[in-house]
Amino acid sequence: MIELRQETSADCWEVEALYDLCFAPGREALSSYRLREGVDPVAKLSIVARDEMNILAGAIRYWPVDVSGQRVLLLGPVAVHPTHQGEGLGGSLMRHSIELARETGWKHVMLVGDEPYYHRFGFRRLTGVFMPPPTNPERVLGLELVPGCWLGVAGDVRKVDV
Repeated sequence: MIELRQETSADCWEVEALYDLCFAPGREALSSYRLREGVDPVAKLSIVARDEMNILAGAIRYWPVDVSGQRVLLLGPVAVHPTHQGEGLGGSLMRHSIELARETGWKHVMLVGDEPYYHRFGFRRLTGVFMPPPTNPERVLGLELVPGCWLGVAGDVRKVDV
């Protein structure tokens, strides 16, 4: 049985180790990491999944960013330990955290990823919203937690003031 719960400071080193395991070396050089530097993740939406032996099976984090003066959630990373991949855990983390974001009053979620995968969660390509280079604009995706919230939101994605 997998338990989903809010990440705590005690989970941090395990979550970082999971991200190191699941993503290519140099992941912290990506443009999305520049938007996260010195900014705390949104605590209520940073979720860990632990198995029946309390071993970390997956994790997801969200970060606040700014687009045209709108506070927006930047989803990522989301990762599942290789021993739990194929069990639907990534989807569970996505659905659970998206619902929490909706319940806590967020309107917009964005991420950098593959639309064929994230489309099932409601993400669509954002036009006019630009991540720092060298991000491929085709991979900038958005989700409306409030219908129509992305209308008129365009411009560069910027780091929030801390």
